[in-house]
Amino acid sequence: MTKALLTLQDGFTLEGRSFGADGERLGEVVFNTSMAGYQEVLTDPSYCRQIVTMTYPLIGNYGANEEDFESARPQVEGFVVREVSRIPSNWRSQFDLPHYLKEHNVPGIDGVDTRALVKHIRTKGAMKGILSTEDLNPKSLQKKAQEWPGLVGRDTVECVTCKSEYPWEKSADVEKHFDVIAYDFGVKYNILRMLERAGCRVTVVPASTKAEDVLSRNPDGIVLSNGPGDPAAVTYAAEEIRKLLGKRPIFGICLGHQILGLAFGGTTYKLKFGHRGGNQPVKDLKTGRVAITAQNHGFCVDIDSLQDPQVEITHINLNDKTLEGMRHKDLPVFSVQYHPEASPGPHDAEYLFKEFTDAMIREKTRGDG
Repeated sequence: MTKALLTLQDGFTLEGRSFGADGERLGEVVFNTSMAGYQEVLTDPSYCRQIVTMTYPLIGNYGANEEDFESARPQVEGFVVREVSRIPSNWRSQFDLPHYLKEHNVPGIDGVDTRALVKHIRTKGAMKGILSTEDLNPKSLQKKAQEWPGLVGRDTVECVTCKSEYPWEKSADVEKHFDVIAYDFGVKYNILRMLERAGCRVTVVPASTKAEDVLSRNPDGIVLSNGPGDPAAVTYAAEEIRKLLGKRPIFGICLGHQILGLAFGGTTYKLKFGHRGGNQPVKDLKTGRVAITAQNHGFCVDIDSLQDPQVEITHINLNDKTLEGMRHKDLPVFSVQYHPEASPGPHDAEYLFKEFTDAMIREKTRGDG
């Protein structure tokens, strides 16, 4: 088997075995605590320009299949696991994980101490790194990692957003009552599936779509999708969303939540090592109920920066008290930092899609009246 090295910008290096594609890839090294769902993780556009480490020790044992993709291809720069299973065992499997990564030119490394890597990231913070099967000199790799510009201040959305609009039409047997525009900042397929299941005709539009173009379609509601990277670098999106406030019901998810925070006049900041996995506890401040949620973000809206008295904090993370949800007190606008569509993860927050359709019903009724 081919030798591979993973080296971080501070010189921390792990040697292991290559699986997937050969080559050299740079990215921010992060970890995900989910025990399953590696295929959904790999294809989540929010992981663009990141090298993902799975904390669960055995990955690939149920293979991969086309039905569970969250986008058309893997989005990660590289994949790090303790042990990869090269012989999948599942009736739904269509191909094994190493074959899938190699086909899409994504390098992977296994046979490394992922526990040591995760402990290092938790202590030092997520940092730039490089995964290589070519250059096997740790000092050389460290220099390359240090010279890579990283994620802060870079518009990563432009790498994953669609080039032109398209309709999402996968469930012909679902009766549809609402016309919804979904901004594609790196949208996961399951957000679109859940919207369609909730009775929405969904049109996906590029991240740079102007507010007037959205309103000219007279949608019943607008969804701001998840996506990768630094929200503060996506200034064009925040400017257009600000123009849409009060015009239609708006539902923001993950990066869409952060962009909405910027549109509300707030600021964002980078978390030390982010929230990535399917076990994050979130408290609803109105009901006191706690939901276990799926999350994937490295940036966060600063609670103290939201000075508008009309903006209400609705959810907080019980691990670190960071902002997980907000809404406007008068306008039909709300958002969450976590992933109500899961995939992978718990389904505790699916009710938020109904809250969105209820908001569209109220606005339709008001307009008819």
